[in-house]
Amino acid sequence: MAIPDYQTVMLPLLQFVSDEQEHSLAEATENLAKTFNLSEAEKIELLPSGKYPIFKSRVGWARTYLIKANILESTRRGFFKITKRGGEVLEEKLQQIDAEFLKQYPEFIEFISSSKTDDVKTEKIETEITSQQTPEESLEYGYQKIRQNLADELLNRVKTCSPGFFERLVVELLVNMGYGGSIKDAGKVMGKSGDGGIDGIIKEDKLGLDVIYIQAKRWDDGTVGRPEIQKFIGALAGQKAKKGIFITTSRFSKEAIDYVSNIDSKIVLIDGEELTNLMIDHDIGVSKIAAYELKKIDSDYFIEDE
Repeated sequence: MAIPDYQTVMLPLLQFVSDEQEHSLAEATENLAKTFNLSEAEKIELLPSGKYPIFKSRVGWARTYLIKANILESTRRGFFKITKRGGEVLEEKLQQIDAEFLKQYPEFIEFISSSKTDDVKTEKIETEITSQQTPEESLEYGYQKIRQNLADELLNRVKTCSPGFFERLVVELLVNMGYGGSIKDAGKVMGKSGDGGIDGIIKEDKLGLDVIYIQAKRWDDGTVGRPEIQKFIGALAGQKAKKGIFITTSRFSKEAIDYVSNIDSKIVLIDGEELTNLMIDHDIGVSKIAAYELKKIDSDYFIEDE
């Protein structure tokens, strides 16, 4: 089955701790994974950041919301148990517990917003508690959506620039990725765009022990096929080179990708989607407007020396 949202997790989590004993998040997560018949792949599926399992995050937020509503309580570091209120909730034989249900408890409302008289914050409460995503997920998926929109806009801009500008952009990107050192001594634009030859050369390292040859094709649409790759490899052979990067604003055909994987020369293919993501990661053609950091409690900080 699909990974349940954090609100769906609430009632099974409460039922799991109905024995009034202490339980850890890891223990609860493993038990609930069995309750929901999650596959091994679903149990380890990560958030967009790639740093934390989705299901464990949702169990964690379900626990947090129930604690804030005084249905569960923290007992010691990493452990929690059911409260008297939690036992009373179970006696109601509910079919589901969700954030809307938790609104009846003032402690939960206070957790969501410290000021219930502020119209903006009140609206925020309604948004938060009706969402099927945890706050962490909302932030991560929201970031991914903003990034995708930026990548789409960036690709459109790149497609409208001149071939010469595009070639220089590619060299600048590779330098920012750590090849060669500086634009002045690492990258060299050469050849004429569209001639099937070499568009640029960049040093593989700062000492220039080897070089990488570049082909940069700024195409509005269409697909780069195997013949174009073969032309590039032929140009490399003319330079007695075996390392190259073929970058395009469009896509590569399956035949082109398969061909590159079966030849001796080391050729890296970068399509429009990967190009714009690399540009965003290395600050080419974009500027930062805001930065947010997610932080968590440093439990080691609070360990007192005896």
